[in-house]
Amino acid sequence: ASTVSREVCRNGGRSRYRAAQADELAWQRARRPQPCVLARRPGLRGWVAERLKRDWSPRQIAIGLQHAFPDDGRMRVSHETIYRSLFIQARNVLKKELLGHLRRGGFMRRPQTAPGREPAIVDGLSIHQRPAEAEDRAVPGHWEGDLLMGGTSSQIATLVERRSRYVMLVKIDSKDTRTVTKALARKILELPEKLCSTLTWDRGSEMAAHKDFTVATDVQVYFCDPRSPWQRGSNENTNGLLRQYFPKGADLSNVTQARLDHVAELLNERPRETLKWRSPNEAFKSTVASTA
Repeated sequence: ASTVSREVCRNGGRSRYRAAQADELAWQRARRPQPCVLARRPGLRGWVAERLKRDWSPRQIAIGLQHAFPDDGRMRVSHETIYRSLFIQARNVLKKELLGHLRRGGFMRRPQTAPGREPAIVDGLSIHQRPAEAEDRAVPGHWEGDLLMGGTSSQIATLVERRSRYVMLVKIDSKDTRTVTKALARKILELPEKLCSTLTWDRGSEMAAHKDFTVATDVQVYFCDPRSPWQRGSNENTNGLLRQYFPKGADLSNVTQARLDHVAELLNERPRETLKWRSPNEAFKSTVASTA
């Protein structure tokens, strides 16, 4: 009843309401450009811009507003609105130079509308066949992996243990599947046997020789669904953190394994909220001790 009442009052009242005219007006109102909340509220816009200059992420800003202004509903903005205001400069809301304060270099997030041809993975097991213990992170030894791409056709391999978020980086001289699987096998075999159960990868052709990898390591490989990076969420997050050390387009061919080990150690020493503020090193070492 209230919805109908508002519709009638909005379009002339009981005596003057006409459905066809009301429908046309509704479409006109829907098409009218709506200024975003940051454009309408300069105080809010200034607070957001100041925190961006301090290298806060849009998500941190959105949460920070709730703590700084708990009783002021006008001091609210979602992190998605902040991202859109930064990327869509036609809005003239936030200055373009603030993009440089985003941790991941200010790339535009968008759905993938042109999937292209998927590389063939022969006899690959789907992630939906992966043991349930890997999904809930209750048992250690389940890994996620990917290639972090650089300029001039260079790359490094990244491995993340799902339970502890422990990171290992591997120097890869070529994207050829034999080169990749042999380098990964050597790295995996450095670990205790009980901490090497499964590896989850995307459908890149670099893992076409997954059967050889499994024979060499006794680690079963599972493949994500096409265009589903969130199914390797820990690895995707780690790759984003690595861009602080290896920016997009940087030549990775001259990066030594010693340098990769040092960067991995830096990440493994950071306390993580998801680990109740323990570091991956602490979580991994406790896992090693419990399986010894």
